[in-house]
Amino acid sequence: MQKFAPPWRDLEGYVQLRLEEASAEAELALKFLAQGLHRNAAGKAFQGWKALLAAAAAKNREVLTSRYPGVIRDKTHKARSRADIIIALMPTTKMREVAGLLVGIYDWELVYLTDLALSLHEFQYNGLDAEGIASRYAHISDVERDIRHLSEKIKEWAEKLKT
Repeated sequence: MQKFAPPWRDLEGYVQLRLEEASAEAELALKFLAQGLHRNAAGKAFQGWKALLAAAAAKNREVLTSRYPGVIRDKTHKARSRADIIIALMPTTKMREVAGLLVGIYDWELVYLTDLALSLHEFQYNGLDAEGIASRYAHISDVERDIRHLSEKIKEWAEKLKT
């Protein structure tokens, strides 16, 4: 694996690294799932999708720049493009919005899979909830199905975005 380079330094290297990260996280999710570590597996599937979404956003930086114009200061107090900071950090609170911005390029599957990843993220922290208040998941079989599906989709999308 390469050394991390932020998108403002090496956009192509950043995309490649995030795609490798996404695939590795998807594999870990499946390994954790096989060991019965459901919440860990959900977290890895979520992290994999987050990395993949960051790579897709970086490949289409101009789309994010038009939605998130301007400059903000990073933690080192250097001025950075707002879009680059979002690409680099891919905040959970921006994931659905970013996926929505990319619908015209990648179609609606990106949004649907982002929603699935966010549901797994919620499960990671809240576990199962028969009442459906703290988590969307009431049955572990649904969690397992979604982790498998998202992990496979991460691998598919990582290959698709490499081109």
